Amino acid sequence: MARRKANRWKRDSVEGAREGRAIATALGREIRATRARRRMTQEDVCRRIGIARTRLGQLERGLGEHAPLSTWVKIGIALQRPLAVGFTRDIVEPLEPRDAGHLAAQELVLRLARGHGRRASVELATKPWDPSHAADVVLRDDRIRTLFLIEIVNRAGDLGAGLRSTDRKAAELERFAILTGGDGPAYRVAVGWLLVDSAANRALVSRYAEVLRKRFRGSSTTWARALSEGAAPPHESAIAWIDPRSSTIHTLRWRGG
Repeated sequence: MARRKANRWKRDSVEGAREGRAIATALGREIRATRARRRMTQEDVCRRIGIARTRLGQLERGLGEHAPLSTWVKIGIALQRPLAVGFTRDIVEPLEPRDAGHLAAQELVLRLARGHGRRASVELATKPWDPSHAADVVLRDDRIRTLFLIEIVNRAGDLGAGLRSTDRKAAELERFAILTGGDGPAYRVAVGWLLVDSAANRALVSRYAEVLRKRFRGSSTTWARALSEGAAPPHESAIAWIDPRSSTIHTLRWRGG
């Protein structure tokens, strides 16, 4: 038994070292390629993060398996490509869904909505004959006769396409709003995004602040309160942060605004 354990530990150590070298090699290639795209010299990067040029050269050649994690983080920031580090799925415990992060954000919105007495639908097909047109979360608040169209964005791959998709779903949801109203006035449709609070999304907001600001003119604070506290939503489309880890929805503050 003891020998079997020792062999397993040795095997884990060898595999770990091999994987470490492979990761360091891949990261080195990414550093070199990104630096070239940014038209940055090794000296440019070294001045920003405080390491010797010879050391950066070693990292780019894949000789960085023993480099401190902080060094990789600093390089990622200097190259405007923040390092993302995490363990993979648990291969022993039951598998989590591939979209677990997105589901966690939906779960938070739905839990808050239930506490405010609002009805909710998830992945609602805004075109029943075309399920590919589905809204992340739709809430219905009968007290203020409002339907909420909530789009949760883990990371915007195509910002323009995402905005057009939201507009299309909002127009389609307007038809539901008329039917929902019955004999009374039609329900209002409140539209907004919830950006998952991450380094990548914060960089996105920083780079395209004016585009998002012009598109989401409604108060971010009011939008966050509408979902967190059950208040009325803004009259224009709005955007806010969502952090499933801390179970919070909070205001997106524009730089310089």
